[in-house]
Amino acid sequence: MKFLHLPFAALLGLALTACNSGPTAEQPVASQARAAQAPAAAKAPGKRLLFFGNSLTAGYGVEPEQAFPALVGHKIDSLKLGYEVINAGLSGETTAGGRSRVGWILRQPVDVFVLELGGNDGLRGLPLSATRENLQGIIDTVRHRSPRAQIVLAGMQIPPNMGQAYAKDFKALYQEIAAKNHLALIPFLLAGVGGDRTLNQADGIHPTPTGHRIVARTVWAVLQPLLK
Repeated sequence: MKFLHLPFAALLGLALTACNSGPTAEQPVASQARAAQAPAAAKAPGKRLLFFGNSLTAGYGVEPEQAFPALVGHKIDSLKLGYEVINAGLSGETTAGGRSRVGWILRQPVDVFVLELGGNDGLRGLPLSATRENLQGIIDTVRHRSPRAQIVLAGMQIPPNMGQAYAKDFKALYQEIAAKNHLALIPFLLAGVGGDRTLNQADGIHPTPTGHRIVARTVWAVLQPLLK
């Protein structure tokens, strides 16, 4: 398994700040050892699993190897499933930003695409109609570029700062999109982590390394049956 963390913040200049006020989550490739794999592996990367999201996916505030995509990658590696795991998380990303860059990200086909976006939309109180449209646009692009890809949608919930009705409708949006598009759904990415001060950094939003381990288990429970 080859784990890559792509420096999109520097490349695309899309560092939004809704989900953090610190530095972007631009991170280096996991390690020199992984980068120094045999040339044959580089020529034939095999299957690709791509995590596409915001600062939660990017691993804001923790080391790249501590973020849940890397932890899932290590699990895949231990089972010798032969996936190249790519972290395409970008701090501050909204669904609109994700929709604008997903085509560039998918210049090469993928086998599994994990979509984790929308949290920044909700924290900003953006219209749910726009969030729904953008998520659908991302899904449509994935299916156009990689027709055989399995798509996993990571559900998100937000505090009732924007009102109880908005928070309720925001949560339901993911269930609706998953059902409409026949996607595998992670009901709530931060299950067991969100709202727990001991599992989140000082901002109360981004998980600690321990929190990321719990998130990785949540993701793995849905992802494992899809990996062949």
